[in-house]
Amino acid sequence: MRAIVAEGPGGPDVLRVVETDRPEPGPTEILVRVHAAGVNPVDWKTRARGFGVDGAEAPFIPGYDVSGVVEAVGAGVTLFRPGDAVYGMPRFPHFAGAYADYVTAPSRHFAHRPAGLDHVQAAALPLAALTAWQALVDTADVQPGERVLVHAAAGGVGHLAVQIAKARGAHVIGTAREAKHAFLRELGADETIDYTQQDFAEVLRDTGADVVLETIGGPQTARSLSVLRPGGRLVSIVPPDDAFPAAAEAARAEGKQAGFVMVEPDRAALLEIAKLVEDGRLRVRVDTTLPLEKAAEAHALGETDRTTGKIVLTVAD
Repeated sequence: MRAIVAEGPGGPDVLRVVETDRPEPGPTEILVRVHAAGVNPVDWKTRARGFGVDGAEAPFIPGYDVSGVVEAVGAGVTLFRPGDAVYGMPRFPHFAGAYADYVTAPSRHFAHRPAGLDHVQAAALPLAALTAWQALVDTADVQPGERVLVHAAAGGVGHLAVQIAKARGAHVIGTAREAKHAFLRELGADETIDYTQQDFAEVLRDTGADVVLETIGGPQTARSLSVLRPGGRLVSIVPPDDAFPAAAEAARAEGKQAGFVMVEPDRAALLEIAKLVEDGRLRVRVDTTLPLEKAAEAHALGETDRTTGKIVLTVAD
């Protein structure tokens, strides 16, 4: 089968197309013929470092977002049968190897593909949507009427977080360049802030926020904490720096909460996300589609940090 391999740390040019053996599903696993694979920041960050979130070193096959068709099932699998269209984010933080013709993973890391979506759209969903869901629903427990600030709201996680927060009945504020404000309003954002022209902390000084989804990290985290109302919750999806523990402790002293969440495979959440899609309350924006062989180009584009929504690699017809 074809696969994209990161041969070592470096730029997009370390990605190579190779031929390798097709994996076989073990007990409780399924073999999925990949039709499309989503591209996420974690993909190019692990490529640049030469090792994954779990410390596994190059060479490796990048990619976590999968949409495809079940080719075979291992012993004990009851949820799927060959021919089923599925989507998921298998194995994270261990490498899933989504940039390939086939992947194997535990069956419960997948769900049936949402009705009405093609493989490209479905492949754009899992990692970003699960991140937003686990941050806003499972961790922050966003409630109707709460004010939710989403940073980088037009990005892969951000544009889905805006919609998930709206589906929870929240008042949503999104930060993005002014050119993307119309898009955010289409998604349901109630307020937009151009971070290149305005200081979000100043804009929200009087009104504040009950929940902040922190997607940038670093020095911005302390400023995000400053806009939280009493009892407010900040959830960061960025690995914390050395200053984060002190900032979190200071927040707790003010009756606020701050924490870091790492996304994980979650079949129950995939099912809830599918319901939102099928109810018309969640749509995914695909910025660019490229064939598998152009994975290096996809990484270079992603690293510009100027895309709206997601980049997706097409694998099978």
